[in-house]
Amino acid sequence: MRSMKPLFRIVCLFMACLAAKGVSAGDFDRAFTDSTLRIDYIFSGTNTEQHIAVSQLSKTAGWYGRRHNLSRLPLEGNGQLTVIDPVTGDTLYRHSFSTLFQEWQETEEARHAEKSFENTFLIPFPKQPVDVVCQLVDNHRTVRSSLKHRVNPRDILIRDRSSEQQTPWRYLRQGGDSRDCIDVAFVAEGYTEAEMPAFLAVCDSSIMALEAHEPFRSMMDRFNFVAVMPPSRDSGVSIPHLGQWKNTALASSFDTFYSNRYLTTLHLQRLYDVMTAIPFEHFIILANTTEYGGGGIYNSYNMASARCPRSRYEVIVHEFGHSFGGLGDEYAYGDDPETHYPADTEPWEPNLTTLHDFASKWQDMLPPGTAIPTPPDGRDLTTKVGVYEGAGYQSRGVYRPVQECRMKVNEVKDFCPVCQRALRRIIDFYTLTNIGWV
Repeated sequence: MRSMKPLFRIVCLFMACLAAKGVSAGDFDRAFTDSTLRIDYIFSGTNTEQHIAVSQLSKTAGWYGRRHNLSRLPLEGNGQLTVIDPVTGDTLYRHSFSTLFQEWQETEEARHAEKSFENTFLIPFPKQPVDVVCQLVDNHRTVRSSLKHRVNPRDILIRDRSSEQQTPWRYLRQGGDSRDCIDVAFVAEGYTEAEMPAFLAVCDSSIMALEAHEPFRSMMDRFNFVAVMPPSRDSGVSIPHLGQWKNTALASSFDTFYSNRYLTTLHLQRLYDVMTAIPFEHFIILANTTEYGGGGIYNSYNMASARCPRSRYEVIVHEFGHSFGGLGDEYAYGDDPETHYPADTEPWEPNLTTLHDFASKWQDMLPPGTAIPTPPDGRDLTTKVGVYEGAGYQSRGVYRPVQECRMKVNEVKDFCPVCQRALRRIIDFYTLTNIGWV
């Protein structure tokens, strides 16, 4: 068993206290079967309103997520899913996430339009009826909308997809059994059936790109990688600003929120249909295009251009920092402050701070005598830990750990020490049975 640093033990203990009446690691078999419950939601609203509705429920054989730390959250995210025993009130399982819908709510369009977005989450299939609570929080980490609904595992309208035909897939690398490892799926987007060999080659390069960075380099035995190959009718992906529209497996598109380089898919139900009964916990969607772009959403998906020379070695790694590690962007736009991270709230992202509760971040990693804020000095740009102003899209009031990091500039070779520690903690959370929590 790998040892944990004392501060992390304190943080873990604190989070454990927050998750009151949670079940222990050994209770998975008591509460759940070795199957997966898929819950499809529709999130809708405007810049000031949020609505949550259940779309449908389905079941597949096999559960490929964690079987320990069930009632804990490694990060808060912009939303949480909580599974509760309605008889005892025990928290059986928790999951945190962020959504494209919540990003859209901060756009100019959301001020005068109402839209809906698909969202899908997987939980272990319960043995008895459970209450599922879906909550979305705002930038002040306050719950803005919540839906509580009962799930009866014997409900005849829960569609069993276990025998449905699987999308072609294969293992690329196995660190161990899915019960012990983190399952990452590379998903082909915009590849025709004849182009799948090229997709598999990009998968191999992408694994090598991740493996070139700590902490992944020293913890690759904790990961399984699979390649999922849904064929697209057209080659390439849609690029609206060039007038190009394609018929592809995941219906992805550049120009998300009218940003040329923002490459996403709004069709999450289609994505999860593709993944039916395949072992996975996290997505890396590789888009068959030379156009530069991508996107990463915490515990949702990571998408990047597969044939853009920069993407395989820079964008994929950066976006995986978002989608897997919950890391925030460390760059700023211009000189005008924005309000994405208000001064009276500490960001949940582990590599950003407003100094509202800096003790919960990387204060313990500061060299003695470090000034707060820390003035840039042009030395040790990627390793000298400090508190540098300008991060989270804001030029003032939000701070990052080092002067240059992979989460700030794609050309930087490494994650900074703070981001490395945050990623290592996430990996431990998913793979270690006992990480010091009571």
